[in-house]
This record gives sequence, structure tokens and C-alpha cells, in this order.
Amino acid sequence: MSLGSLVATVSMLAMGAAPSAPSRASAPARSMTHQVLRDQCLLSAADPTNPWALAHGITGLGASYLATDGRKADVVIIHDFLMRNPNGADAGSPYGFSAYAKDGTPIEPHPNLVCKTLVLGGVPLTTAYPTGWKQKLTLQQLVDSVKRGYRHVPQNPEYWKGVAWTLDVLTHTTVPGGTIATDAGPAKIDQVMDDALTALEAATADLKAGLDKGLPQIDKRKQGVYAHPCGGLHFVQAVLGWARNPAVRKRWGNRVDDQIAILFYRLESERRQYDAARQQLPQYALELLTQQVKFYGHFLETTARLKSDLGFTPNASQTRQIALAKVLLDATVRDLLELKAFESMATLKTSKPQVYLDLIGDSCHATHGLDGWQ
Repeated sequence: MSLGSLVATVSMLAMGAAPSAPSRASAPARSMTHQVLRDQCLLSAADPTNPWALAHGITGLGASYLATDGRKADVVIIHDFLMRNPNGADAGSPYGFSAYAKDGTPIEPHPNLVCKTLVLGGVPLTTAYPTGWKQKLTLQQLVDSVKRGYRHVPQNPEYWKGVAWTLDVLTHTTVPGGTIATDAGPAKIDQVMDDALTALEAATADLKAGLDKGLPQIDKRKQGVYAHPCGGLHFVQAVLGWARNPAVRKRWGNRVDDQIAILFYRLESERRQYDAARQQLPQYALELLTQQVKFYGHFLETTARLKSDLGFTPNASQTRQIALAKVLLDATVRDLLELKAFESMATLKTSKPQVYLDLIGDSCHATHGLDGWQ
């Protein structure tokens, strides 16, 4: 079977296409890069033994995404991997996931990634899922479990590195002025998010200094926001997304604009460093290209969320930078195609497992970002 036929066959399965669904010809035209990344997400994220990949498939291709065994991806994740009382009967969330399987397969390495993916994917909170213990569980119950297990510890820098996905759940299921019923007592959502913005400002302080001084780049040394997964871009999304509420946007004012400016400053700062690393370390071309997909894809996803969450309209300079990010992503994907990276996923799974996982997850995030600007 040709690659094109394989993609078409798996597409029908993974997307659950109905006869009345619009044909690809009637969909908005996609660039070559957009289609390659979409197909990579489609083909590589559907493994029913890898719930982390399935969650990324939902992010990239929507809540109707199917695993290769024919079940909906969200059903597989909840039924096969959700646990009761993961931390003991009287501690924290009544439901949860392990971070990794015994063989190292990621399940939920970032706390509450699954719940966040379903909520932001538009799954109704009333949706009831079969579980491994023969009972139905609604998404609302999973959200309530996340809230029950929440601990707000703003004084701990490590706390902020893994909280982005949880914050997205909290802010998409709580309104300004509301409270979260945690085991430690009610937490005010406005205080939680004010603390989160303050933490984001602290994490991006060196970038802001570089921007204010007109420096061409700020070196990435795993400091500040660079100590967060995916360069902290999920944290940026979760925090700034709260400003979709008019009262919050008004109260935060220029602090939101400053963070948006820092985000756009990062594009050139990080591009320069990737280019330099590619020159200095050609033996790591695959690893570096994979990281470029991560950054450019997440950059496009983050700016697209600003558009959808805040009604953000880029100015002329920002519009050019978004176009540049697409060009840089395109060049990156073309280089990966030359290296036959996407054709080598089966080999990479054992020879370079982190590259393998990144090429799955980040292809899905890049697809989501490109769709957001389609």
C-alpha cells in the first residue's frame, strides 16, 4: 500500500469519518508542511497503548480522534488508564493517572494533561465514560477530582513548572470571583491566577530585560521559563488565557501586553540559537530539528490561543513574525523529510525514544497551531 493510500485509510479510521463528512477537497487548502505534520499526528498518535500520544492526537485533530483499535481516543484513555484513589483513599484527587507505565510509556507526565485536553477539546462535561472498574464517570467528575486534589503553593518555584495544565482546567470550569473546593479548603480563582501571572513575570524577567535593552537574544540555560516543559509555552497559554474575561483583562492591563511582547521577542532570540547550534553540532541535527518543531509549533499554537481566547489581533510587525514562524516551521519540516525522520518512526521508537515521542506530540501541537491560523 502506498503512503498516500495508508494515510487515507488511517484517516477514515482515526477521524471516524462519516459518509456525509466534507471531503478534503472542500476543506481549506493546507500547505505541504501543514499536511505532513497533520499526517504525522494522524498516523503516530493513535496507539491505544500510549495514552499520552492519544491525548496529543485529540489536541491536533479534535475530540473525535480514534485509536487504531477503533475506539475513541478519550474512551481508551479513561477506560484503560484512569485509576481510583491514585494517592490513597483519603488523599487528593479521587481519580487520576500514573505519570508513566512500567515500561516507560508516558501516561500523564504533566498533571491533569488529560482532563485539560478533553475540556479544551470541547468535550461536554456531561459526557460519561466507561471505566476499568465497571462504572460510568463523567468529565465533570474528573474535573471535580482535579479541583479536589489541587494545592496552591505559589512560594515553591517547582510548583509552577508543572501546573499549566491544571490551571487551564481550573480557569475553563470556574468564573472570575469563584472558588475551587480543594481538600485544603476553598481557593479563590482570582488569587490563584494573580499569583500565576506574577510567577510568569518572574520566569520571563530576563527575557523582558533583553527585550527592553534591544539585545538580539537571551541564551537558554534552563533558567526561568526555560526550566518549564516546552519552554513554558503551556504556562503562557494557561495564564494569559484567563484574561479572556473582560474584568481580568482590565485589571491586568499592560501586564498582558508585556507578556505578549516577550512571546514575540522569543521567536528571533530562539531562532538565532537554533541556527547556531545546527552549525556547531551537525551530529545532533535530528534532535535540534525536533526541538525546532516543538518551539515553532508551540509558538504558533500560543499565538493562535491569544487570538481565540483574548480576541488578539496582531499588529503589522507581529503579523510578519507569525508568517516567519510558519516559514521557519516549513524549513524545519523539509529538513526532517530530507533526513527521512517521519519514515523512521519505528526505528526511532527504540533508538531515540525521546525524539520519537517529541515528533508525535509536537507534530500535533504544530498542527493545532497551524489550524488556529488557517
